[in-house]
Amino acid sequence: MKFRHIATCALLAAMSCAASAADDNGCATLVGAASSASPQGFQMRDGEPVDLVSGAKTVHGKLLVFSDGGDFRASWQPDNSPEKYVLANAGVNTIRLVSTPPQGTPARSGEPGTTVPPQRVLSCPAL
Repeated sequence: MKFRHIATCALLAAMSCAASAADDNGCATLVGAASSASPQGFQMRDGEPVDLVSGAKTVHGKLLVFSDGGDFRASWQPDNSPEKYVLANAGVNTIRLVSTPPQGTPARSGEPGTTVPPQRVLSCPAL
């Protein structure tokens, strides 16, 4: 095994660990769009205003909720953007934002209406 191969493997391992550590900390928080300084939770319902907050940057958006039988899927859409990001569960109060077209039919007004606390986001889109 040549040194260059060993160095490449070590570099890849270090980058993998750094990415994992960044994922553990999250890159933003999805919060209810409120005027207060403290992060608020939000309700899982279509049209709910929800912001993506990362440091001093806030991106305003809204939830889109779809149903498929008894299952609900929530997506977040930034204001003035056609892109939609599914909220993929990544642990307790932790999600990943995954760019993908919504599945199912639009949920009826106010469904499911579950209140959730602010969600730590592990994968942030470039906005």
